[in-house]
Amino acid sequence: MPQNNQMKMVMGTAAVAVLCLLGLVTLLMIGAMNTGLPGLVVGMIMAVLPVPLYVALALWVDRYEKEPRWMLAAAFLWGATGAVFFAFIFNSIAAAIFGTVGGRGAAEIGGSVLSAPLVEELAKGVALFTFFFWKKDEFDDVIDGVIYAAMVGLGFAMTENVSYYGQALQGGGLSGTFFVRGVLAPFSHPLFTAMTGIGLGLSRETLRKGLKSAAPLLGLSTAMFLHATWNLSASFGAAFLVAYLFIMVPAFFGLVGVVLYAQARERKIIRANLIPYVQTGHVSPGELEVLCRFGGRTKTLMAAMSAAGWAGLRREARFHQAASELAFHRWRTERGISKGVQEYTVREAEYLRVIAECRMQPVARFGGYAGA
Repeated sequence: MPQNNQMKMVMGTAAVAVLCLLGLVTLLMIGAMNTGLPGLVVGMIMAVLPVPLYVALALWVDRYEKEPRWMLAAAFLWGATGAVFFAFIFNSIAAAIFGTVGGRGAAEIGGSVLSAPLVEELAKGVALFTFFFWKKDEFDDVIDGVIYAAMVGLGFAMTENVSYYGQALQGGGLSGTFFVRGVLAPFSHPLFTAMTGIGLGLSRETLRKGLKSAAPLLGLSTAMFLHATWNLSASFGAAFLVAYLFIMVPAFFGLVGVVLYAQARERKIIRANLIPYVQTGHVSPGELEVLCRFGGRTKTLMAAMSAAGWAGLRREARFHQAASELAFHRWRTERGISKGVQEYTVREAEYLRVIAECRMQPVARFGGYAGA
């Protein structure tokens, strides 16, 4: 293994170990300060149980150019450990300051409405900004921003819910708390942080310098505003239902609309940037149609599995991913997001190699067969 790769592996392992340690410390603090041992155990169980479903729903959005699994896992891990740890520390400090100045009421309102939105959205946003600047080839557009934000938000909500469920167990309101946080609003943290992701995605996509600079800050500010509105409404009983129905639900469906529009844009990017490879014979016209339709992709995956089992499914999924990566690689390069001609040529050749390798095995697709 090259020394550079070894160093990356060591650093990655160390980072995961540190984050896991922060997560453990956070759980110990929650148990000692908020829930006690029984509440901590029950809270952990209830917080973790629905997570696979919510993660699956989030990943379902990532249809065309799927993000690396390690980056999705890293986003979730940061949200569940590092982001919660630092938010817990700074929110506790802020609550103590508000309490000293204005008493218990000021500590509760100031902590939840002023400190929490600022601190928590900044903490969650660290992962998004890191990916945005560090992995430019894997943060292409609005969809990528929403996906990474969803993973960070789900991780954060999972650990935060341990505290809420544990405290609710002590106070006798566990079922109500689970209904609100697990049924009515499991999307709250992903929704808030998605605003930051959308801002970064717009910044990546646009060619307008003013919007490129302003979009991330606008997205982060919107995330904080929605978060503050949510927390403020929760402090005033009936106002929560009003805010939920007239702010959070419309915001959620607005996000769905943004995602659908962004997915359509991704299809256009794939089509426009694969046409040259159709002309050179690397991709067939029928394959291009499959790649630009979600239903087409699903049917060919099922056909591949029916014909060749899991190996066929993996091969077809590999073809989809390589072709999509090739399209976005060309799109990024045309927009000036490139490490130079040599890097472009090397990566293009690798994508074409994978595509050719996958097309050697005939799998039924719209418009013909892979080898046709």
